[in-house]
Amino acid sequence: MRNTIESVEDNAGNVVTYRRHTNGGGLIGRGAKVGTTSAIGPATYVEAGARIGAGCRIGSGSWIDRKAHIGDHAVIGDAVYVGPGAVLGNRVRIGSHSRIGARAQIGDGVRLHADSTVPEDGNISAVNSPSPPPSANVSSANALPGHKRPKRSAA
Repeated sequence: MRNTIESVEDNAGNVVTYRRHTNGGGLIGRGAKVGTTSAIGPATYVEAGARIGAGCRIGSGSWIDRKAHIGDHAVIGDAVYVGPGAVLGNRVRIGSHSRIGARAQIGDGVRLHADSTVPEDGNISAVNSPSPPPSANVSSANALPGHKRPKRSAA
């Protein structure tokens, strides 16, 4: 597919120019940057100043708003809205029909199910709890505070 230029009229009557992305056919706004190995689905808009890293897949009908940043190898479902100034880390997975608010921060490796909503200025990070040291001898039965293993009755 050739890198074609298209003009679209917005709700206010302004004419906005986009270029059609060669890998998937999405529309890329002026000044937006998309990694060459990323695929942008049809009817997806990447607005001016947005940045999408390498190896990303953005589903159809999504909208990546102005100055949003998406890290490398992210997978964004269909009909997802990413608000202006939002930052999504590397290897993020966002399910279809989700909404990410303006200036929200989504950390590396976070996975959100379909229909998720992150509010404006929200901050979500993947929690990787460190393994206990070998001397701790923690079992799953007493890993929670206040939770003790039930005593076995003599049979």
